Parts: sequence; C-alpha cells; structure tokens
Amino acid sequence: MAAKKEPQKAAAEASAPRLSLNTLSPARGSTRSRKRLGRGPGSGQGKTAGRGHKGFWSRSGSSMQAGFEGGQMPLHRRVPKRGFKNIFRQEFSVVNVDQLEARFDGSAPIDPEALAGSRLIRRRRDPVKVLGRGEVTKPLQLKVHRVSAVARKKIEAAGGKIELL
Repeated sequence: MAAKKEPQKAAAEASAPRLSLNTLSPARGSTRSRKRLGRGPGSGQGKTAGRGHKGFWSRSGSSMQAGFEGGQMPLHRRVPKRGFKNIFRQEFSVVNVDQLEARFDGSAPIDPEALAGSRLIRRRRDPVKVLGRGEVTKPLQLKVHRVSAVARKKIEAAGGKIELL
C-alpha cells in the first residue's frame, strides 16, 4: 500500500504552484467582498444604506470627537490637574559604579558605545549619568555626560579618570 501512496504524493507536489510573490493569494474563504452600500433596493443595503431613518447618525459628517461623553463632563476635565510638566526635561540613561565594576576591567575607556555594547544602557541617544551605588576597586576611565559627586569621589579614589562629554 505504501508504494501506491508515494506516486500520488509526488504528483500532488508537482501540481502545486511554487511559492513566490506573484503566486501569493489569501487562503480560500478568508476574504469577503466589500459591502456596497446604497446601490438599489435589490442589494438589501439600498436607500438609507444601513443608516436607518433620520437622526444624527444618518447624516453625513456624523462622528463623535474622542473623549465625548454625551454632554456629561468628560473624564479629562473631571480629573484634577496638579503640578508642572517640564517640556525641556532631559532623560538620562543611568549606570551605577557597581555595574561598571562588574562589567569592565579598567583597561579600555568606558564611553556610551561601550555601555550600550555591554547592555548597561538601552537607548544610545540618551545622555549617560553615572551614580555612586556600590564600590570601585579598578581605575576606570569614563567618558560620560554627567557624574554624581559620590560616584566621582569613588572613581577618583580608585585611581580612575572622568571626562565629561
């Protein structure tokens, strides 16, 4: 019986078109044709085109603006506003000295590219700030944008150098 199935399988593979950009098509039954509205009574969607009679939603241009709650005071106006949002705020990628101690040996300079390569920072476009959590024993050579006072003290005490970008 197995001998009979093999030629059938080979014939089925040969008749199937090769997969390429010009032979791609959706699976059978996965797509439907667009509902054509307002095309006569025989279509079932003629005259009012599924919008019903009269009223706001039957008119052209009927749509609600985002956040409209039917005349009730909308949420974004009910919630109290507090504080101040500084539009010039600068976000820093933060690295602590214990992380530098664990990842680097102190021989090569540590710059934002090296930090991104060792996955200590995620976004390369953000400036880098070094903070003082942990201890430093190696003479690290840093090239970063900002350094906290505690981190500067620890790095320089271990014989390291800091260059601000």
